[in-house]
Amino acid sequence: MKNSTSKQIVLIVFTAFALFSCGTPGESNETTTDNHSADNHSTAVDNSHSKGQADAMDDVSTKNILQIAIGSKDHTTLVAGVQAAGIEHVIVNAGPLTVFAPTNDAFAALPEGVLDNLLKPENKADLANILTMHAAPGTYNLKQLRKEAKKGRKIYTATGDYFEVKVEGDDIFVGGAKVLGEVDASNGVVVVVDAILSNK
Repeated sequence: MKNSTSKQIVLIVFTAFALFSCGTPGESNETTTDNHSADNHSTAVDNSHSKGQADAMDDVSTKNILQIAIGSKDHTTLVAGVQAAGIEHVIVNAGPLTVFAPTNDAFAALPEGVLDNLLKPENKADLANILTMHAAPGTYNLKQLRKEAKKGRKIYTATGDYFEVKVEGDDIFVGGAKVLGEVDASNGVVVVVDAILSNK
């Protein structure tokens, strides 16, 4: 009798332990499976069109230059151009970097057909060169731009071009484009301008 009772107690304890170890049916196991599936799906998507750091996104860190541009309603044309040229990596590198970001109005001011022509696949290299010309190594916020203008220095960009900085009253101009504002980024600064920079 005692042996039978002891066996029943051991069986009950073992069963309880087994259930506890496995978790509540339909709860943790399903969650783990769902999360695992979601991770696999996410990884598959990322690998299919990975652009290195340009694909890295999170809601905690300070936004980088590309993320700031993507989040700006005034820079949708610039973002479309960067993506068409495949140069996302240029503006998400560790920096510090300054990107002179023309507004949508700046692109709209180009002669008719110029932008459409640049966005064609066969002109990808030309588009990449023009946009990369708007990126400068170093951090040139408004305060620093004023200093550069006072010293008579030019801004050196990633394409090897130089652009003059001028101050007229309260206004700052870089390569003839008027500076409209600035936004700090994790890898530098976005300087909003009202025109496309050109070395011509």
